[in-house]
Amino acid sequence: MPVSILPEIGTQYCCRLGAVRIEENRELAPLTTFGAGGAARWFVEAKTEADVGDAVTWARERDAPLFVLGGGSNLLVADTGFDGLVLRVALSGIRIEESAGPERVYEVAAGEDWDRFVQRSVEENCAGIECLAGIPGTVGGTPVQNVGAYGQEVASTIVRVKAFDVRANSVVEMDGEECGFAYRRSRFNSADKGRYVILSVRYRLVEGGAPSLKYADLQRAFAVGASPSLTQVAEAVRRIRGTKGMLLVEGDPDCRSAGSFFKNPIVSEAQAAAVAEVAGMEPSKYPAGPDDAGRLKLSAAWLIESAGFSKGYALGRAAISSKHTLALVNHGGATAAEIVALAERIRSAVAARFSIELQMEPVMLGF
Repeated sequence: MPVSILPEIGTQYCCRLGAVRIEENRELAPLTTFGAGGAARWFVEAKTEADVGDAVTWARERDAPLFVLGGGSNLLVADTGFDGLVLRVALSGIRIEESAGPERVYEVAAGEDWDRFVQRSVEENCAGIECLAGIPGTVGGTPVQNVGAYGQEVASTIVRVKAFDVRANSVVEMDGEECGFAYRRSRFNSADKGRYVILSVRYRLVEGGAPSLKYADLQRAFAVGASPSLTQVAEAVRRIRGTKGMLLVEGDPDCRSAGSFFKNPIVSEAQAAAVAEVAGMEPSKYPAGPDDAGRLKLSAAWLIESAGFSKGYALGRAAISSKHTLALVNHGGATAAEIVALAERIRSAVAARFSIELQMEPVMLGF
């Protein structure tokens, strides 16, 4: 793909790549929910699959690191920025690929807003992702992290992912099993991290299906014996997320975050029993539940609180949310270094007391 040099306009644009322009020194903080961090050396917004291929080629020819940016809701950018090309995926479009019996398959472009797609699905009475309402970000990020909440994960609905293979320089498709889904994991953020750029995702939902009400918070939102609609469940999820600072609300300082900053640790029964012993609790009363592999998923929020950190705890301009212990927030002007310092203080305290290493959930760019 030929690259043409543009006339200098300050330092904003350096060249044209096909139908798009590559920007220089683009500030990334405004493109993230954390609102912190430095600039990208180069930046391009891809609105077509061809744009994605061109951007990958451009970066490869210059031996420049490539980072794919979606909604910026699970990302912390280093204060020094990123010395490479940030590719923002802005592909759009939703179509019903097939509909057989009660099942309906939607193909959704990676740049589509996730919550808007959830809202469309419940309005069309299709079950499967109603408990994932209110989660910020784009569709392309959902298979990467295997997004989940309130008893649902996208892994249970994804039937196919279309992606650009950076290594092979070609478009590929893979089914759900090939994606290697696990708790907050997939091949896209583990074994093949950085290899694929998600272009679109196909979800199989159930038309007329009953909503999922597995979690106590959701059950309490409705009267005993009630049969809420999918739309009502999605609305309840958003309200609950709002009370925990997990819903983006303009002007709310508790929303300047990346959602849950730490993953709930998956441990053996012996490890869980050791934690309970340190806390002076009966193992049966410890806040833990089984994961899909039969081990135990501990409450990271409980571990943090038990290590001495309360909601609202601050370190400089970074703080724990006043609504939810798992969310770290930027109270205004916080640097990425301040946020990381707070995270490390929390991790060290939890490890010192419980011998449990908390894993950070956001992508750390430029560190």
